[in-house]
Amino acid sequence: MVVSDTTAITSLLKIGEAELLRTLFEEVVIPQAVQAELLSYHAVLPTWLVVQTVSADETLWNLLTPLDPGEAEAIALAKLNGADILIIDEKRGRALAEQLGLRCIGLAGVLLLAKQHRLIDSLEEMLSRLENRANFYLAAPVKRKLLVIAGETFDV
Repeated sequence: MVVSDTTAITSLLKIGEAELLRTLFEEVVIPQAVQAELLSYHAVLPTWLVVQTVSADETLWNLLTPLDPGEAEAIALAKLNGADILIIDEKRGRALAEQLGLRCIGLAGVLLLAKQHRLIDSLEEMLSRLENRANFYLAAPVKRKLLVIAGETFDV
């Protein structure tokens, strides 16, 4: 089971590459708060996104109150359902999810997987499109490390 927060999906929708998620994971589960966030920017969502309601678990919700609703529901859904992967980029949400024992991956990690599975030709080109069209930026050292791992540049 793969659960996602909003950022990866909306960013890939903005550049017309959301199918990468379906190809890598078959289906992606999102909570209702993420669905609402996505629908505020996109008229139509991919049919392979599966929307699930998060049951109220008071202890978990108390831990997640500092987060926005999409992040909180995505983490809660992943934790309560024993998800294999949580796709989340926000630093605070990711740190909390990892403290709860969740395996997290960000959009950059998704793109690296896509490159490793030969679903994209150039990680650098994809990151450039995300910067230009989706305002998705990585710190230069992180970007450089990803490109080295992807075999698109050499560490100097």
